[in-house]
Amino acid sequence: MADTESIREIAHSRAPLSTWFGIVLLFALFGVIVIAVIGPIPRSSDYEETRAKKRMENLKTVREDAEKALNTYAWVDKNKGVVRIPISRAMELTTTDLSKQKPAPAGPIATPQAPSPAAATSPAPAGSPKPAATQPAGSPSAPAAAASAAPATQPAASPSPAAQTSPPVGAPPAPTSAAPAQSP
Repeated sequence: MADTESIREIAHSRAPLSTWFGIVLLFALFGVIVIAVIGPIPRSSDYEETRAKKRMENLKTVREDAEKALNTYAWVDKNKGVVRIPISRAMELTTTDLSKQKPAPAGPIATPQAPSPAAATSPAPAGSPKPAATQPAGSPSAPAAAASAAPATQPAASPSPAAQTSPPVGAPPAPTSAAPAQSP
């Protein structure tokens, strides 16, 4: 029985050694395969120079194609009669078409007529100057007063869509005529 036990001990002790040997051989085989695959790739500066030349050639052909597309006549769809014309000619045709057209008149710019809260509570008569106009020029409300005293001939900025659709409560309705207002 001693012989069988000693054989078992040897077999068990050799099994881990052969397993480790097999794992090391697999890693070595993997390393050889990786070197075989990556090895042929050139790593010198010649490789980068050839890649740069190919990129420059590709860029040159792309630019030539773009130049050709922008500056030559060609059929886009012959069945539909669609052609491509040079961009300079297209710009000439567009400017002549636009110069023949008469610009459409712009509609009047509606300014919101919201009463100021200070004017509604002011006991001052209508003919007297507003209190904001009597403040010194350095006061914080002076720019607002200057803006309200601006001449009526300057066009005001167009109001927001919300201001156009719903006038403030108590404000008179905005004029709906399409004719521009005449200034006195």
